[in-house]
Amino acid sequence: MTLTEAEAIPPPVLALGHFVLLSSLSGIGIGLAKIGLALHGLSLNASALELGLIAGAQTMGLLLASLPCGLLIERFGPLRLYLIGSLLAALLCQALAGLQQALPLMLMSLLLGLCMPCRLVALNAVFMQQLAFLKPSQTGWLRGAQLIGILLIGPPLAASLFAAFGAAGSWPVIGLVFACPMLLAWKVLPGQSAQSPGAEALSLAALQRQLGLLRQEPELRANGLLDFCVQASAQFFSFFIVAITVQDLGWSAHQAACLITVHGLAFILALFFLGRLLADFPQISRPACLLLNLVALLILGLTDNAALVWLSAVLLGISLGLLQVVTLSRYAEHGRHLGHGRIAGLAVLIGPSGSLAGCLLGAALGGVIGLQPLFLFFVPVFAVFALHGLRPMLPTRFVFRRVLDE
Repeated sequence: MTLTEAEAIPPPVLALGHFVLLSSLSGIGIGLAKIGLALHGLSLNASALELGLIAGAQTMGLLLASLPCGLLIERFGPLRLYLIGSLLAALLCQALAGLQQALPLMLMSLLLGLCMPCRLVALNAVFMQQLAFLKPSQTGWLRGAQLIGILLIGPPLAASLFAAFGAAGSWPVIGLVFACPMLLAWKVLPGQSAQSPGAEALSLAALQRQLGLLRQEPELRANGLLDFCVQASAQFFSFFIVAITVQDLGWSAHQAACLITVHGLAFILALFFLGRLLADFPQISRPACLLLNLVALLILGLTDNAALVWLSAVLLGISLGLLQVVTLSRYAEHGRHLGHGRIAGLAVLIGPSGSLAGCLLGAALGGVIGLQPLFLFFVPVFAVFALHGLRPMLPTRFVFRRVLDE
């Protein structure tokens, strides 16, 4: 069975509920590991630098393994990669329980990050292939299910585990959370009885050719850039809005946490319930999403009014969720002729790279011009995308097309 043969995959309508459940369970594992590593570091009295390196090591591992996993899925199928990644992550969690120093924790964080793309790329590749059979309103369901686990279930569950059992007792439980979805994966993910057409052996040259797709395919490059910016702005909001509201606007920590939750819910609800708008009104809805995004960013960058901050957080969540649906559907279109495994690998590379860029932006310039004004940094970036979307109605549309395609 190959990822490029639509008929080889079981009817998605029948398996969709199980697939969404598998995605959510996989997201819970990611959320548990992310918060668990931070809590483990705090229990070791790690410095701020060490905590940053622990978190950064996991992201680095994810980035390093994303492209190789895309190639391996084309050769061996999504099920095998998902099972290997889950098993290795579960075993690493057992080893994490006994660590008592920050440096080994950084190394284990890197190794755990290397396991994540085996699961993420496998799920993304299969879902992209199945989008051809799904309703337009279901395009964002994979990402929405993952975020439910990563943002809404994983973090509070990790906090409860560490409060009750400490690091030594929590990591074996987290390992089980990584292992249990393997049972469901046998039912949901397709195996691979034959190598996908055009699949390559893992090599440096093959990885270079995979990255070269961004140079050869202007539409793929433009979509990747939009995805990068969506993830960068989303991560910037989630990471720095607490500091902005508490330090600059005088909010309580509880109010700031509630703001992040409401923003995340708006993002997830848009992924689950608003995707049909993009399919029914493509010429209007996509530029409208970008314009809505611009309004939210402008308010966040300029206002100190609490009501407007709440409103803009919701608008930003909705607009970014809808834009995520746009990027996912376009990735799927490219996957049909370039290989879903390869495109899924690129998507898993681009998304976290954008998130990392959002964090680095605040770290580099926040102390110079302040964190809140940096929301305005994203305004001209998304304005270019909005003008590109409106180009059929603009006499100078070729200018904006050239900006994105070069």
